[in-house]
Amino acid sequence: MAVPRLRQSALTGESLPVTKKTGDEVFSGSTCKHGEIEAVVIATGVNTFFGKAAHLVDSTEVVGHFQKVLTAIGNFCICSIAVGMVLEIIIMYPVQRRSYRDGINNLLVLLIGGIPIAMPTVLSVTLAIGSHRLSQQGAITKRMTAIEEMAGMDVLCSDKTGTLTLNRLTVDRNLIEVFNKEMDKEMIVLLAARASRLENQDAIDAAIVNMLADPKEARANIKEVHFLPFNPVDKRTAITYIDSNNNWYRATKGAPEQILNLSKEKDRIAQRVHAVIDKFAERGLRSLGVAMQEVPEKSKESPGGPWTFCGLLPLFDPPRHDSAETIRRALNLGVNVKMITGDQLAIAKETGRRLGMGTNMYPSSSLLGREKSETEALPVDELIEKADGFAGVFPEHKYEIVRILQERQHVVGMTGDGVNDAPALKKADIGIAVADSTDAARSASDIVLTEPGLSVIVSAVLTSRAIFQRMKNYTIYAVSITIRIVLGFMLLALIWEFDFPPFMVLIIAILNDALITVLFYWAVTSTNFFERTFQVRNIADNKEEVAAAVYLHVSIISQALIFVTRSQSFSFLERPGVLLMCAFVVAQLVATIIAVYAHIGFADFSGIGWGWAGVIWLYSLIFYVPLDFIKFAVRYALSGQPWSLVFDRKTAFTSKKDYGKEDREAKWVRSQRSLQGLEDAHQEVPNNKRSRSTLIAEQARRRAEIARLGEIHTLRGHVESVVRLKNLDLNVIQGAHTV
Repeated sequence: MAVPRLRQSALTGESLPVTKKTGDEVFSGSTCKHGEIEAVVIATGVNTFFGKAAHLVDSTEVVGHFQKVLTAIGNFCICSIAVGMVLEIIIMYPVQRRSYRDGINNLLVLLIGGIPIAMPTVLSVTLAIGSHRLSQQGAITKRMTAIEEMAGMDVLCSDKTGTLTLNRLTVDRNLIEVFNKEMDKEMIVLLAARASRLENQDAIDAAIVNMLADPKEARANIKEVHFLPFNPVDKRTAITYIDSNNNWYRATKGAPEQILNLSKEKDRIAQRVHAVIDKFAERGLRSLGVAMQEVPEKSKESPGGPWTFCGLLPLFDPPRHDSAETIRRALNLGVNVKMITGDQLAIAKETGRRLGMGTNMYPSSSLLGREKSETEALPVDELIEKADGFAGVFPEHKYEIVRILQERQHVVGMTGDGVNDAPALKKADIGIAVADSTDAARSASDIVLTEPGLSVIVSAVLTSRAIFQRMKNYTIYAVSITIRIVLGFMLLALIWEFDFPPFMVLIIAILNDALITVLFYWAVTSTNFFERTFQVRNIADNKEEVAAAVYLHVSIISQALIFVTRSQSFSFLERPGVLLMCAFVVAQLVATIIAVYAHIGFADFSGIGWGWAGVIWLYSLIFYVPLDFIKFAVRYALSGQPWSLVFDRKTAFTSKKDYGKEDREAKWVRSQRSLQGLEDAHQEVPNNKRSRSTLIAEQARRRAEIARLGEIHTLRGHVESVVRLKNLDLNVIQGAHTV
């Protein structure tokens, strides 16, 4: 009975089949690719590997940040309105002895104007538009509120296989070790390809054959006599073939130890073979031995002549072409990428080295406190926060990593493709199922990618942040509206006993699409300033015309407030969108016409004419000017930032501000210049002595230099990796060559 090889990709995420021997556990959900064996069921239901993962998914309940924010905003608005209504009831009826109807009207003004009635619609439409844009970029949103959470994501836990890498084994041609002096690297690859299947290939056969310019070269000019498929006992494949000269040969590839045992020169080359295997293993590279023999008897049953050990091939899962650049972009966006993989630690470190994401990685046993020599100085939560990744992890490990990062106030994104990833995907703030993921992973995720790689995620982060900024602007606007409505109309009703018609507040809400606000009543004292200055009639004694004037001013200043809340600097320095301007112009044109001509008897409302309309527009403009300064003062009080940063036009999307980034970048650039033997840049002119265009050009030059030095740094790491594997002297090479 053949020893089975099982594919567990749906469980562990790793594509290579696993050999199972007597006594090993076989997980439900695995697929047998080769062989057969009798097994005893030892666990069912939630006690299985699959069941534990499903149980973690079912037991996870996540309340999104967006839901928390909306709940807090709703509570604030309700409490503000409730306080205002209670004060009005207490003062209007017992103290002022107002009529029942006047009191109800004033309470309705607070209810209608204070509640941001359009907030659910506006935010839902914004999220729907954002979801459509993300789908065009290859990210399908299952939960629309995940857009807001992705905008604030500061840690991304990424799977290695298939996300950071191609999930396709490849031979590093530069690192091939040749042991037969009569052959070169190309011949070693050709022999390995001949010992591979052309149909029904496994991952290793496909990697070898794809090294050829044309897969047909593996059988070109030869006649296949017999092929020995891989089996766990021999741990190799072999082919017997006849070449164009009618000579019989046999080629084999497989586990290096098995191939070495076949060789006639085993004792002489064993030490060198083991040294190369160890070097490959240190870099996380798998080794594949290649050998050949002559078959003078010209029979497939013949044992043939002595075997010649030809060479060793290094196998690895190469990073995607865009992974390194994508990780660099993510770091620039404030998103820290951590590698979470079920593969070996050495392989994880080599992948991290090639991608430039760091090699500060630990085995999963570190999460349980077993690796005291490496982690005794750090608690587990701090270790997870500072690590670049973890290797050999299982579903419960991924789940714990996400949970601990969330406890340390991080917004965590998690990518995955298998059943093993489902619990962590469900627990994470943003669960991302990568392309070709299993149904379980897609079901537990918030976003499903239709294209492979991390680049889609970074693009989605940028889009999400743009969408979130619009939502943030509107939310700030809605809260400020509630404050102005409650405070302003409450003072009008209680201090000056002015009853504003509720119907006109409803008109404002309809015209401005719930973008409403309030002003302090300007006609608080008897004065002839407006009549004398602007040659308009006195309306202070006409309650219906005063209501029209208040209505127009409320409408103008309330919708104009959106220009203040959407901008990070002074509102007149940031150009609004065309649609926003059109909405403002149309709404205020209609509001002005109503204030000028309308006569609504049941609402106690009468037109004021174009003269007063012009006065109110001018007054609104004057009232608008200090709003920017009020915005800066509130921002300073709430954030505690220096005034120089309060005026900064850049938007921070994470809760962790990075004020020392420019200094660290400058220090890193200086160290890289020194390392690469480059000349120092010219002394920079102080910012206060340069024009704006010069500053912009200087910033662009600095960013370009950082990107260029980053590419050189990554390339240098690749070169040093190859040099060390070849056991060469790096200092000697650097004396004659530069990167």
